[in-house]
Amino acid sequence: QAMEREVDSAFGRGRPDEVMSSAFKLKVTREDLSTLQDLKWLNDEIVNFYFALLMERSKKSSYPTVHAFNTFFYTKLVSGGYTSVKRWTRGVDIFKKDLILVPVHLKVHWTLAVIDMRKKKISYYDSMGRSGKGMDVCETLLEYLQEESLQKRNLPLTLSKWTLRSVEPYEIPQQSNDRDCGVFMCKYADYISQEKPMNFTQTHMPYFRKRIAWEILNQQLL
Repeated sequence: QAMEREVDSAFGRGRPDEVMSSAFKLKVTREDLSTLQDLKWLNDEIVNFYFALLMERSKKSSYPTVHAFNTFFYTKLVSGGYTSVKRWTRGVDIFKKDLILVPVHLKVHWTLAVIDMRKKKISYYDSMGRSGKGMDVCETLLEYLQEESLQKRNLPLTLSKWTLRSVEPYEIPQQSNDRDCGVFMCKYADYISQEKPMNFTQTHMPYFRKRIAWEILNQQLL
């Protein structure tokens, strides 16, 4: 109840530009936080802060190591090619991570791509079951990995060892409205980065929205 009051207060009246949480060189304002209310679409600031929390949690020894790309990464990669994003991994060797999380924004829809370095596998998760784009996303990311490996390690990938997969709708929780895609994407990333089975449904979304708001406000995952 105390947690719920804290979230309701943050959703309440106040200056839209008031900073409610600041960490990881990121800021979330009251206006940003309000995108977690009701049936609003999540904005980039919320997604990026949440994915930063997932990375932070992965530093604990019991979790797979995780690197999460910014929400603008994939769009930039598609529009400008490898050279436009090659500096994004300055100081990070993604090949030493277990999992790479890539939020994908398809104009009015959030989806998720996950690169599993251990299994040499790229998977695409879509909460609306539109798997048609999935293989394109996976192939684009494999090309990126090839370039990254050549540039940073002077080592070509053995492409034949990699598996690309657009996950079928019946295998993962699906949304039943057109508003919760961002929350589904965040929870896919949450469960995958803990290696937990995805046992949530559309009915959990109102709770997850408030939970994510609390986690961002307190800069810790429950």
